[in-house]
Amino acid sequence: MRIMSSKSKNSESFYITKSFIDRNGKSTSKIIRKLGTLSELSQMLNTDRDGVMKWCKEQARIETEKEKEKNSNVICSLSPTMRIPLDRQRSFNCGYLFLQSLYYDLRLDNVCRNISSRHDFEFSLDAILSDLIYARILEPSSKQASYQYCQSLLEPPKYKQHHIYRALSILAEENDYIQAEVYKNSNFLLNRNNRILYYDCTNYFFAIEDEDDFRKYGKGKDHQPSPIVQMGLFMDGDGIPMAFDLFPGNQNEQPSMKPLEQNIIRNFGFEKFVVCTDGGLGSEDNRLFNDIEGRAFIVTQSLKKLKNDEREAAMSDDGWRRVSDDKPVDIREIKTSPESFMNSLYYKEEPYGTKKVPGQIMYVTYSPSYAVYQKNIRDKQIRRAEELIKAGKKGNGRHNPNDPGRFVRNTPVTKDGEAADKTYYSLDIEQIEKEAMYDGYYAVCTNLIEDNVRDILTVSER
Repeated sequence: MRIMSSKSKNSESFYITKSFIDRNGKSTSKIIRKLGTLSELSQMLNTDRDGVMKWCKEQARIETEKEKEKNSNVICSLSPTMRIPLDRQRSFNCGYLFLQSLYYDLRLDNVCRNISSRHDFEFSLDAILSDLIYARILEPSSKQASYQYCQSLLEPPKYKQHHIYRALSILAEENDYIQAEVYKNSNFLLNRNNRILYYDCTNYFFAIEDEDDFRKYGKGKDHQPSPIVQMGLFMDGDGIPMAFDLFPGNQNEQPSMKPLEQNIIRNFGFEKFVVCTDGGLGSEDNRLFNDIEGRAFIVTQSLKKLKNDEREAAMSDDGWRRVSDDKPVDIREIKTSPESFMNSLYYKEEPYGTKKVPGQIMYVTYSPSYAVYQKNIRDKQIRRAEELIKAGKKGNGRHNPNDPGRFVRNTPVTKDGEAADKTYYSLDIEQIEKEAMYDGYYAVCTNLIEDNVRDILTVSER
């Protein structure tokens, strides 16, 4: 460090400065400490300018020594013969502290206090809920294992393990209240996009042999022969979870949307929004419920499930436009050579209605890139089907979209073409052509008749 003086018309000031290299690689300096003016220092030290400069240089030397001491290496001595004390914790997990900040930002401690005032228990619900959240994010495991993990935190649990299981019933009972409060409090952290809501369902299997009142045998996503529980989830327009509900695994998922949506309307403080779902959840009752009181819907529409005349109109070559500029196009040219139009999307609109919700519009889109993708996937499956035919096999018989066996036709024949025990396998050309006709197509139905088609398609594609 060095001394710098700054002279003006009536005085001279002294500073201690330090030189360094900035982020751009340039040499610069900054003031570490102001020592005073010449008149002030001369009066304080009772000396002339040379004496003041000598004192200032000594102050710079002292500051330099302080910085060297601050940046010096620290040597720790360890004894290889010293024994570590038994049963004394010497390291702690601190990674949960950033989650703790979010926990309090969402005011979950206040939520727990409000719940505690309505119930009679002595344990700290706030401590249990926060620890369960930290453990679920940082070390997902069972409740017992989560409790053991929390023992390693900087602030270990003061409650007992059995308190966790007692708290679970309280949390389940207050589930709707917790979800509503978390959503409301999250608006203090970010602007929630509640104009668009997405809804979908999934399910979870349990490794148990017998079903009970809640875990029932049903069609699971994991194809496990075990009882399952289903979950319906609403997300906001930015994909952030908003509300969920659980229901038995043997129930149809379509009726699950309306009760959860009613809960949002009743407890979350808003009621005008657009619900976007896939075709499996777009029942007439769900569309009807979102066709009133400022609500709307955008629902994926299966072209295969349309009536013949509706499907023919939807997939006809008339009335197509390019989404980007809304200009008319000849879709036949595009479908003939989709590789030449890979970055474009095309649409047409058709009137659509049901008995309960007659005033709908169906937007049918054609994506050349999606058409090429589907064709490539199917070509690989056809090659696998040909291998099955050579091996004299039919496949696994599931006939799901990933099973090449759906392209294998089996016919019992004799040499004269009569029915016999022997089975002849061949490619099912009819099935291949039936699937190929839908390559690149996608459709949605909505009651947003006046809205821009690009906005509707953007929402549905998320």
